[in-house]
Amino acid sequence: MNRVLLVTGGGRGIGAACALLAARQGWDVAVNYAHDAAAAENVAEQVRGAGRRSLVVQADVANETEVLAMFAGVDRELGPLQGLVNNAGVVDLPQRIDQMSLARWQRMFGINVFGSLLCAREAVKRMSTARGGAGGSIVNLSSAAARLGSPGQYVDYAAAKAAIDTFTLGLAREVAAEGVRVNAVRPGIIETEIHASGGLPDRAAQLAPQVPMQRAGSADEVAQAVVWLLSDAASYTTGAVLDVTGGR
Repeated sequence: MNRVLLVTGGGRGIGAACALLAARQGWDVAVNYAHDAAAAENVAEQVRGAGRRSLVVQADVANETEVLAMFAGVDRELGPLQGLVNNAGVVDLPQRIDQMSLARWQRMFGINVFGSLLCAREAVKRMSTARGGAGGSIVNLSSAAARLGSPGQYVDYAAAKAAIDTFTLGLAREVAAEGVRVNAVRPGIIETEIHASGGLPDRAAQLAPQVPMQRAGSADEVAQAVVWLLSDAASYTTGAVLDVTGGR
């Protein structure tokens, strides 16, 4: 039977790495993107090159109408969903809280929190045995910022990711008897494009000396943890939040 996975924000960074590793391990993959269709299609082509089916689906995860259309498209084109990686997320420019705007917070929580809740809701509707589904696995992308607080940079991002940690624990217990496992991965300093979007393209290299392992991690290293949690090898793991931080 084909296993179908949806990766939000799958066109680059950790999302792309998760999509490609999952394909190599036998998943058909829907690659979600918000703006960069070409990047998402490139990932989808690599998934197909690994012998799996792939679908590119546009949606801003903070937009409920677009999320509903995305899930309907996955249902129609790939079939029943067994996996969701809630990876789509944003940071912002480094600021203290007394410099931040409400609009910034609304964007931050809209994508990083509400987007993950919306996608998880739709996944549970399809996966839960209580709703006629065959079970499945959800992996939420958190961040070490949830533990560290990110003072002087983005306490709002840290707060959003802390919400993801708590949501992961609660949802895991809520659907544990319905064949759905819910876990999270907390990456540390990882070499991805997200730092540039927050105005700090060299952030990973600059912070590497603060990491006990003395280096930044790679998107592929995070993907290994995510795809393991999706897999049957993690069949008794739910409600876990796994740090992939080099000891930070």
